[in-house]
Amino acid sequence: MDRRQFLTNAASLGISAVWAGQSAAAPSRVAWREDRALYPQGVASGDPDEHSVVLWTRRPFDQGSGQTLTVEVALDAAFRRVVATARTPVLAAADWTCRALVGGLSPATVYWYRFTDATGAGSRIGRTITAPRATDPRPVRFAFVSCNTVNEGAQNAYRRMIWEDERAPADRKLGFVLHLGDFIYEVVQYPDEVKTRFSRTIYDIGRVPDARKVGNFHVPTNLAGYRFVYRAHIDDPDIQDARAHFPFVCMGDNHEFSWQGWQSFTRFGGKVEPAQQLRVDANQAWWEYIPSRVRKASGPGLDQFAPPAVTNAPIERFDEDGFGTEANNRAAVGSMTAYRALRYGRNVDLILTDLFSYKAADPTDRPEAQALDSGGYPVVPGEWLEIIDGGKDYAGGNPPATIAIGDKRIPNYRKDEPARTVLGREQKAWLKERLTKSTATWKIWGLTNGPLVMRTDPQNLPAGLVKDKWPGTGYGNFGGVDFSGTFNERAEIYDLIRDRKIPGFVTVSGDRHSFWAGYATPRLPPAGFDPVGLSFITGSISAPGLGEAAEFFKDSALRPLYVRKPEGAPPEHTINLTIKRGVRAALEYAASGDIEKARAATNPGVAPHLAFVDMAGHGYSVVTAGPKTIDTEFVCIVRPIARATTPDGGPLRYRVSHRAKLWRPGTPPKLEQTMLEGDAKLSI
Repeated sequence: MDRRQFLTNAASLGISAVWAGQSAAAPSRVAWREDRALYPQGVASGDPDEHSVVLWTRRPFDQGSGQTLTVEVALDAAFRRVVATARTPVLAAADWTCRALVGGLSPATVYWYRFTDATGAGSRIGRTITAPRATDPRPVRFAFVSCNTVNEGAQNAYRRMIWEDERAPADRKLGFVLHLGDFIYEVVQYPDEVKTRFSRTIYDIGRVPDARKVGNFHVPTNLAGYRFVYRAHIDDPDIQDARAHFPFVCMGDNHEFSWQGWQSFTRFGGKVEPAQQLRVDANQAWWEYIPSRVRKASGPGLDQFAPPAVTNAPIERFDEDGFGTEANNRAAVGSMTAYRALRYGRNVDLILTDLFSYKAADPTDRPEAQALDSGGYPVVPGEWLEIIDGGKDYAGGNPPATIAIGDKRIPNYRKDEPARTVLGREQKAWLKERLTKSTATWKIWGLTNGPLVMRTDPQNLPAGLVKDKWPGTGYGNFGGVDFSGTFNERAEIYDLIRDRKIPGFVTVSGDRHSFWAGYATPRLPPAGFDPVGLSFITGSISAPGLGEAAEFFKDSALRPLYVRKPEGAPPEHTINLTIKRGVRAALEYAASGDIEKARAATNPGVAPHLAFVDMAGHGYSVVTAGPKTIDTEFVCIVRPIARATTPDGGPLRYRVSHRAKLWRPGTPPKLEQTMLEGDAKLSI
């Protein structure tokens, strides 16, 4: 790319452009002196390609509508070899955040950057890395993470990540960090109201301006509220250090807008409300605080988001994909388009999708679904969820007229409606095209919440453990709120992989607050098992998960399916066995504490798609994608309830590797599992 083309592309992204060019590096001429107090959220970089990267800082000023900063990029941390210097605006209208796209850089190269104001007061120094050329055959190594909450935990995983990266040899360092959503938690608790949740101390991160109180949570009602929450998260020293050390590639999930929201809807206490202005505010705050190459509707050549004017009008009509056709909904969602792809060398095409902006409403939330009550069971019959998800497309276009609930029948209220989509029409078409045309060794689909089905076999529970008879005909699912419950659409994508003979297909995701490794398969027994790729879910950086919550469940006949509490020892999460091996394995271990007896009780049909499950896992995952193999390593830290006091971020629970050789289309992939550190006997 030449200078003119680069500057044109930068203008289309609406950010200031800096061109490094080909001139020799020279010592800095800027009288920079570090003053971190004036740059309270530090620096960051994002979305690197082989010749450019987006740089970011925030420098608030007490007065005026705008100021100018100098940004410098160098080949060394001492700035004796500066390759680019430019002036870039910082505006009050963007909450004094500043973005600059630096081009003309060399591929696969470490650069250092900093910002300086007119007085010489400078930001901290940041480090970033460009992507390798599309022809570079070397392995690509990156971490993927999700779910960091500063209100309920410590971000020790980032400290561990930095510590290990600084000590790694050159070929083992991370090229970037992929953040798969819930960078913020917009649901904020106040410690004077709630002191603890589960085993967590509620930390004071301040008060959300103009907040709305929902139960124990305070949520933003405007742009100022979202900006506050972003600042509160980035103020955390470990998050800030990680953003200064690695380039980040980010995609928002639900908490960047509203916990139970989608499109421009919020849902609080079961009440659904139109919230077009809130969606725009959430998008604007994300754009301001997350350096990226996402597209915004306000047009080129701007240094601020310039939001569209919308009103919170009722959204009552929907197209065939369940998207609200109301003009304000379209404008609010369309104010930012986040799905995109980035190429890293010959081996990785990273394809990112947005799972909340375009998805249709969950049909299991409708009043008709109240009849689908599975009694005292912790799971819902899988066939119910598949019928409701598939609509008129279920069973190849032959949906049943009724849904069986034990001995009862209810009308199939979805039999004349389209299958549910989470991706939406345009995004799904883009995803299919990108997967089909990719020439990379590994097509890595980054989706913010997990596609691996979470089910078990309640039909095998001992008689009398639950009062009512199991109403299903087979396996039961633990709900379907993430992409695992989008049966039809997930199978549509996976069938495309199979039919087009696309090799090297891998999914990486987060949101589930747990570590999962397994196989991407369109169907599970008894319907079949035909893996077309690999699938990984990373544990949360800090947010609590189901395993931790289960430790606080009341004693009941079903609690052994979730947790075992041996006297004088830490709780053990039998939920891992329930999901991976079935209810009999979990009950056996809960009774005997003998893992070999538990494994002997495995139901092989419950989870052939799973190689690893840890519902109490925190930390991060590292992918190494080479020309012939891919390896995904789970780095699990101890529960992050307090900030670590050691530079390494504290001890590990375990480190486990999942490795696979590149498989030929038509043959199933095979994972090889190696426990590198620690013990995860209930997970494997």
